[in-house]
Amino acid sequence: MNVTQKITKRLFDFTFALLGIVFLWWLICILVLLATIDTKQIGLFSQKRIGYLGKSFLILKIRTMKTNRYITTTITSSNDLRLTGFGRFLRRYKLDELPQLINVLFGSMSFVGPRPDVVGFADKLVGDDRVILLVKPGLTGPASIFFRNEEDLLAEKENPEEYNRNVIWPKKVAMNKSYIKNYSFQTDIKILLKTIFNV
Repeated sequence: MNVTQKITKRLFDFTFALLGIVFLWWLICILVLLATIDTKQIGLFSQKRIGYLGKSFLILKIRTMKTNRYITTTITSSNDLRLTGFGRFLRRYKLDELPQLINVLFGSMSFVGPRPDVVGFADKLVGDDRVILLVKPGLTGPASIFFRNEEDLLAEKENPEEYNRNVIWPKKVAMNKSYIKNYSFQTDIKILLKTIFNV
């Protein structure tokens, strides 16, 4: 990705993130309030993720799960006991990710790019795979579209964490590397449109 492409991408991200917040702030506030009532915890929360150049940042989300100290897995699936009914609805339509418009606005994320992972994945990349860290993580991306039913897929597995690490993660790395090495602004627009029509 050259300098012109980076500037164009950032201007697009800033402009449309700002417009999104201006027009959707009321919806985000309502969903946060409903999530607070539903989970009996503050409905907006942040989580540490690995982002640009391997640096950690706090991603913003609407809470979809109740805390359960007896469940320690970091991988969630559609049958996770912590998920609430309202939380499933939010995740089904990706509404829990609306607060990430703030992440995009302030530059820790982009609209399109590799989805940011928790510690233990992207920060462990080596060699040519580290090219993924040269772009900002995105709200959506080619791997996000391909694995849009990831939670349902994991729910079918006896060991979802192992399947995620050994099957899904390597496939995501390969798809994200291809996206970066063949980057174009037109591709970003196509991915955004595919995301909208696949939600």
